[in-house]
Amino acid sequence: MKRIYSVVALMACTLSAQAQQSTSGSGSSPKPEQHFKAEQDTAFARGSGISLANLNQQQLDNLTVLGRVWGFAKYYHPAVAAGQFNMDAELFRVMPKVLQAPNLKVRSQVLSSWLTDLGPVAACSACREPKPKDVRLQPDLDWLTDTKQLGPELSQQLLYLRQNRNQGPHYYIGAAPQIGNPLFEHEEAYRSAPGNLPDDGLRVLALFRYWNMIDYFFPYRYATGEDWQQVLPEFLPQFVGARTPEQYRLAALALIARIQDTHANISDGDPVIARYRGTFYAPVQVRFVEGQPVVTEYFDPQLGPATGLLKGDIVLSVDGRKVQDLVTERKPLTPASNEPTQLRNIARDLLRGNTEQVQLLVRRDGKELPFSITRHLPSKLNLLYNLGTPDPKAPAWRRLPSNIGHLTLGTIQNKELPGIMQEAQGTKGLIIDIRNYPSDFVVFSLTKYLLSKPAEFVRFSVPTPTYPGLFSTTEPLQVFPGKGKPYAGKVVVLVNELSVSQSEYTTMALRAVPGAVVMGSTTAGADGNVSTIVLPGNITTRISGLGVYYPDGRETQRIGIVPDVEVKPTIAGIKTGRDEVLERAVAYIENGAPLVK
Repeated sequence: MKRIYSVVALMACTLSAQAQQSTSGSGSSPKPEQHFKAEQDTAFARGSGISLANLNQQQLDNLTVLGRVWGFAKYYHPAVAAGQFNMDAELFRVMPKVLQAPNLKVRSQVLSSWLTDLGPVAACSACREPKPKDVRLQPDLDWLTDTKQLGPELSQQLLYLRQNRNQGPHYYIGAAPQIGNPLFEHEEAYRSAPGNLPDDGLRVLALFRYWNMIDYFFPYRYATGEDWQQVLPEFLPQFVGARTPEQYRLAALALIARIQDTHANISDGDPVIARYRGTFYAPVQVRFVEGQPVVTEYFDPQLGPATGLLKGDIVLSVDGRKVQDLVTERKPLTPASNEPTQLRNIARDLLRGNTEQVQLLVRRDGKELPFSITRHLPSKLNLLYNLGTPDPKAPAWRRLPSNIGHLTLGTIQNKELPGIMQEAQGTKGLIIDIRNYPSDFVVFSLTKYLLSKPAEFVRFSVPTPTYPGLFSTTEPLQVFPGKGKPYAGKVVVLVNELSVSQSEYTTMALRAVPGAVVMGSTTAGADGNVSTIVLPGNITTRISGLGVYYPDGRETQRIGIVPDVEVKPTIAGIKTGRDEVLERAVAYIENGAPLVK
């Protein structure tokens, strides 16, 4: 699996591989391609043709209601689910009429007529409410009864649709095989020239599409820290008012940041975002240590030291701008589940820019020193330091002094585990370092060497495509022992803000090992297989598509894996090249150092 900026949770990729293996080579004929009426509606393939200049408050209110009703119909109406309607095209046809509505009564009549035109909805005998004990998240549909916004007739029409919703396959929504995270299907990217500005109607579509995807298919909607219903009207003026490709993407990035999910971002694969962040990189790594942006590593053994910067230097300003001001400015545009991860991401881009030279002011040993350093294209640097695995070919296993094993998952391969665990037998302790992203999925293959009996370690919440917005909980998943005797030494797991997604999932499994201790600092707080979203202008982003919880229901999203023993690097330690987290793990295994939590 490739490393990407917002890495994919790999917890169920093994199941996916098994599913593919079970169906491949079976000799069965491929299913005939199915054609849908929605695909034949190409009237707006080149754009909406809608201009939205100088909207008044009534029109903004009209669009807000339209966005909710359109999204509800998209995911609930049986005819839409059957692929009979291109909902982008439907939006562009009804939007001008809704914009012209002078009041609630006319707006409701327009929307009611549009819903009626989607076709009759038969009574649904199978549409029952789920048992409360099985529900992790209810649909956010209180607005359906708000007659002050909908009027009584439209409200009743929508309530009827809820009670008689689609119960079959869905044209716009699928589920990953044997996993269940949502697959957003048949969503047009509206590609044109790279880095284009989609027209006004397409930008409103982008907001409506994303907002409704989160409202109905984001398992952590409740954890955003705000009322998601209020986000729609807040962002309408920003999407309508964007007049450059950059303004549009920054509006999208600010919206994405509001879901508080480290998996969610817009990658540098988008050329406009790449230019915004900067095409040149300083050859030094910066991370927040003791709350300050500190030089921690060199991205190149010659170019890094040539800057004159030393490990432990504190960056005070970049091109004359105070770092604290840059942090304040960039936080709303930096998606992340928690503050340590948000600062991690800000630090990665802090010294990026579009000029080869950058002026820095740093503090070293109490003195403020100016530097003019040269930035480089990323191809000249080893940016894998940012992922915690600068050398993908480095051995995963080594034996530390005092007979202690150190296993780094950033370069592990499953085929190596039998030999590694054989060599680990008889060591005092095993340090499993997950301050990185695992290069192979070892949740079940590693824990079998450490357990004497099965242990529960996780449960999930999964979306219900036939009741959009509803997430149900699964039974806990277990890890199992192998055939041999379990490893007898102490087990310590190292994590920090670089530990994200599969790293966190692996840590949860290892935490189920009796006596295992997790050391380090809070992880990135984003677990669960990711689902991809595409927005007009060919903007690609992602969300955590499954909810991940401890067996007792405790949260992981936004919180991360909270270590049993918190140990963080210090500026003094960085200056002297020490790995203080690893040192603490060694001390615990070697001397039984007390675990001060």
